[in-house]
Amino acid sequence: MIRKFSSILGKSRDADTAAAERHSLPRPLAQTYVVGDIHGRADLLERALDRIDAHVGQTKAENPHVVFVGDYIDHGPDSARVLSRVWELTKELPDNVTCLMGNHERMMLDFLDDPIIRGPRWLRSGARPTLESFSLHTSQLEPGCLPELFRAEAEGLKAHLNPGLLTWIRDLPLSWSSGNLWVVHAGADPQHPMSTQSARVLLWGHPEFDSRPRPDDTWVIHGHTPANDPVVAEGRICVDTGAWETGVLCTAAVSPDGAVEFLYA
Repeated sequence: MIRKFSSILGKSRDADTAAAERHSLPRPLAQTYVVGDIHGRADLLERALDRIDAHVGQTKAENPHVVFVGDYIDHGPDSARVLSRVWELTKELPDNVTCLMGNHERMMLDFLDDPIIRGPRWLRSGARPTLESFSLHTSQLEPGCLPELFRAEAEGLKAHLNPGLLTWIRDLPLSWSSGNLWVVHAGADPQHPMSTQSARVLLWGHPEFDSRPRPDDTWVIHGHTPANDPVVAEGRICVDTGAWETGVLCTAAVSPDGAVEFLYA
């Protein structure tokens, strides 16, 4: 379900002014592109890369960096292709491309490590298209099915996953930063420094993240919570536009001078 942010955007002008005074502009050290949750939409990923490439050419950005916020899998039809593509990008351009882990990658890893306990939750969260993208049959797989079926699916997925790709997924970082800009998957605890955030908060969010401004000038770009349009509010930028459902993948282009532009695929 697409979430609306009217409660945030509808705050009083005094509150907005105070927040603006607390937060400077987002200023990464180099041109930065942050791509929202892809969720198995390989077609939109390729269009997003084309948009980024065109924008780099137009702006003549030097040494740009592309950051993916995670959630490459589930819901959409091409999770296997998306994983292979972003992995390929990090190998080809290790100094210019960073892929973060999302909560859906975490759920997949948990499933592989403990399929009987973790399987039902991942299945309810959109795992079926991911398994099918790896040529696995899921017709008998249901949250309450026999444990042996979950175990068999996990073994099948391990057999179809490139071992190098699986290692890469396990090692995905939870955050990336440049200047006063941080990129995470889901959110952060506004009362703690970014360097001390827990893995659970970065992957699943924090109840005060979108309601309590940070006391520093840190800007956080994130995905995880779909909105009708990208959101810029009180030091936060949300780039999750529910791509798998809406057909729109958003990328935030952030310049060292603080300018923020949204590219749509």
